[in-house]
Amino acid sequence: MNNKTFNIAGKTAIITGASRGIGEAIARLFAAHGAQVIISSRRQEALDELAETINAEGLPGNVEGIACHIGNTESVTEFLQKVTAKYSSIDILVNNAATNPFYGELIDTPESMVDKTIDVNIKGYLSISQAAAKIMKENGGGSIINTASINGVIPGQMQGIYSITKAAVISMTASMAKETAKYGIRVNAVLPGLTDTKFASALTKNEKVLNSILPMIPMARMAQPEEIAPAFLFLASDAASYITGVSLPVDGGVLC
Repeated sequence: MNNKTFNIAGKTAIITGASRGIGEAIARLFAAHGAQVIISSRRQEALDELAETINAEGLPGNVEGIACHIGNTESVTEFLQKVTAKYSSIDILVNNAATNPFYGELIDTPESMVDKTIDVNIKGYLSISQAAAKIMKENGGGSIINTASINGVIPGQMQGIYSITKAAVISMTASMAKETAKYGIRVNAVLPGLTDTKFASALTKNEKVLNSILPMIPMARMAQPEEIAPAFLFLASDAASYITGVSLPVDGGVLC
């Protein structure tokens, strides 16, 4: 296959939850392949700092930070208005923002934590996907990629509500893929396994917990964010032009 099929040069890509971890790795990879990347998270200062760092590397693409709280519909609307006022299209949307505020048994999960997790991980993904898909429809197509989790297939211990929302993301991916294919929009998901990020630090920095997880991973180690990001590049590119509705595990073999 010609490497040019992985080229996303000139494409406008939005990446939510992109100030660090997997989102940061995706942003850097997309910029390296020529995309105009809009990174988003709640803190503008962190976005500006990351954008400046990536742009200083002299990559073919460019990175700009625009703050957005995807758990808030008004914030999402304002964010997309800013993007579309500056750029002619939205070609790629990566839904990577997520929250996992409660570690404990499902029966003990406070309602406030249930609401917060659902607002960001389900409603946030859905609201920005709905709005972006309408823009993509008018422009002849695009690619939406959701960050789900292997927890959406095998619930993580003491991570019940988070696992439930990630299962919903997998279902959302399939549902939207079927409905939007006729508009030239592909919708897929990536299911990371245990990854060395601040987001997963409650697991990765707890030696007892980590030692209980590693034996379940055939590759016997956690991933680095840079090992997850290429799956997003593949699904965003023309190399995946006939792929939609897929949930792709990148997990060291956990789900095999």
